[in-house]
Amino acid sequence: MSGVFGGSIYSLQNLIVLVLGLAAFITEVFAFVDALRHRADAYTAAGKLTKQLWLIILGVAMAIGFVVFWNPLGFIGIIAFVAAAVYLADVRPALQSASGRGGSGSHMGPYGPW
Repeated sequence: MSGVFGGSIYSLQNLIVLVLGLAAFITEVFAFVDALRHRADAYTAAGKLTKQLWLIILGVAMAIGFVVFWNPLGFIGIIAFVAAAVYLADVRPALQSASGRGGSGSHMGPYGPW
């Protein structure tokens, strides 16, 4: 009986790792596509690295995410995910503010931004 139970635990672990790998890869692809959509001058206006450098960073992260899809919890896979997460958490909001999308305009109260 322990062999069947042990096998199902490993199957569950493999499923969890697969879901994490898929989520990480989707995040990396989304970050790369989003970086493509912004104008190059918005990066400098937001005080961030250049568009070309972010595309290189996110392209490498996306390629790594594809290669380590079945084992995203390794050191390299985590670094690739962190690169995409930094872009999404720090650079993307700054780009949206610099280009007039999102930012203070989306939080308008009756007398202006709040």
